Amino acid sequence: MTPPPPPPPGPARRRAVFLDRDGVLNAITVKDGTPYPPYRAAEVQVLPGVAEAVARLASLGLMRIVVTNQPDIARGTQTAAEVEAINQTLARQLPLDEFRVCPHDNADQCDCRKPRPGMLISAAAAHGIDLPASFMVGDRSSDILAGAAAGCRTFLIERSYSNIGGCRPDYVVHDLAEAAGIIAGLMEKASDSSR
Repeated sequence: MTPPPPPPPGPARRRAVFLDRDGVLNAITVKDGTPYPPYRAAEVQVLPGVAEAVARLASLGLMRIVVTNQPDIARGTQTAAEVEAINQTLARQLPLDEFRVCPHDNADQCDCRKPRPGMLISAAAAHGIDLPASFMVGDRSSDILAGAAAGCRTFLIERSYSNIGGCRPDYVVHDLAEAAGIIAGLMEKASDSSR
């Protein structure tokens, strides 16, 4: 008796680039070595080269998903509505697919607060994303640790406050444009090797 034929292959899984928000997409304020996000939507300033970099990532067929810790919501110094307004201001200026926000603080011990990978894993489940074929770009060790825990290749945009400690990004870059260029090269190389 011959075995049944294998099932037809399922739909190809998607690839994504996960992007931290503050300091990666938009400008921040650094006081005494600590970075602070914009407090109001009117304060949002997209960093130079970011619009072009996100458009380039889009042209590669990558989903562009923002994953951002916003603990000021839990601390009571920011509202969820204002965080959403800031996100929508960015969405109007950049070709982004989705925002995922962790509103918790460390004491909450949630799964979504980076360096835990919950936001990336839930996005992957929702959209059929192949995490090992995807990328995480951030400016702090928590971003790199979350990306690595999810199995993504990681890019650290090095800033004065990055404090990378024991994390080991796959790439250290100056800005999102440099990360997008490397990602384009990696995808082209992977495409060539699969032919």
